[in-house]
Amino acid sequence: MLLAYFQCDLAVFMLAFMILNKVQTDVTALIIFIAIVLDYYLGEPKKFHPIVGLGHITKLIERCLWHQTAGKLIGVFAVAILISSLLLLTLIVQFLIADSSWLVILVSSVVLYFCIATRSLSEHGLAVSHALEENDLPQARAALAMIVSRDTAELQQSQIASACCESMLENGSDGVFAAIFWFCLFGLPGVVVYRASNTLDAMWGYKNQRYLQFGWAAARLDDVLNFIPARLVALTYSLLGDFVKGTHCWMTQGRDWKSPNAGPVMAAGAGSLNIQLGGAAIYGGETDHRSTLGCGAVCGVDDIRRCLQLIKSSLVLWVIIIFIITLIRLV
Repeated sequence: MLLAYFQCDLAVFMLAFMILNKVQTDVTALIIFIAIVLDYYLGEPKKFHPIVGLGHITKLIERCLWHQTAGKLIGVFAVAILISSLLLLTLIVQFLIADSSWLVILVSSVVLYFCIATRSLSEHGLAVSHALEENDLPQARAALAMIVSRDTAELQQSQIASACCESMLENGSDGVFAAIFWFCLFGLPGVVVYRASNTLDAMWGYKNQRYLQFGWAAARLDDVLNFIPARLVALTYSLLGDFVKGTHCWMTQGRDWKSPNAGPVMAAGAGSLNIQLGGAAIYGGETDHRSTLGCGAVCGVDDIRRCLQLIKSSLVLWVIIIFIITLIRLV
């Protein structure tokens, strides 16, 4: 079983290599660099964030289409409406700016900047870390509640640190690296479709009575679009820490996690950092007995900063690799 899983992931890497060999344009690396710089200095916009606007549109579609007997087909239709509309709009914009390379760089950089959240991820993680360092558990729980869906009211220090690290590692994958991956392949349409899918999953991808059927398509689409990026991120996390433990935890623990993409990412990150994540968590008053991820010591306050540093180092490595691919194409 483990060998089959390894062979599956090996096939994913081969496919990813062939895909990344066809990076969209010669200015892709420059656009990514500009977007990262914009995110570093500006962070998330406090007003008029396009992703917030997308959330409002998603709620409108839900109000129009959701009903008590709404099944998977209605959910597929809802996803198709939003994705196709955004894709059409993006293609029109791309056509209008195609004749100006400077406009392409400017517009693409700004759109990608809106679709990544490296600084926001860091700010949320550090808010939890600072509160724990001050032994302010109520504030730490409140800060953690901003980034996780589990109940935080009764969590103690190590549990808060563990939950924060899980969120950082997972959101690093789908909030930063996956967006860059799809931009590399398909430019503006790729990153817009990915971010829309991720937003739909965040709003509809719950396994509760309201969304189990209606949100099925949104959750499955997000799983598909994150499948290859998540495994590239798991490999990156492993490379930049304890490679043997990172890959071992990824291969032996990640495949058993309830999420096909979060499991490999968190297991690889935890193994790479030699910490333990996972375990029981309370959602909506009910305990979810999750398996343990990683190895070594129980997660502590300092490990939040280590997780953030791992994500930042991984981002640097990705940018370097993309620049190298671009230079090879130019030679």
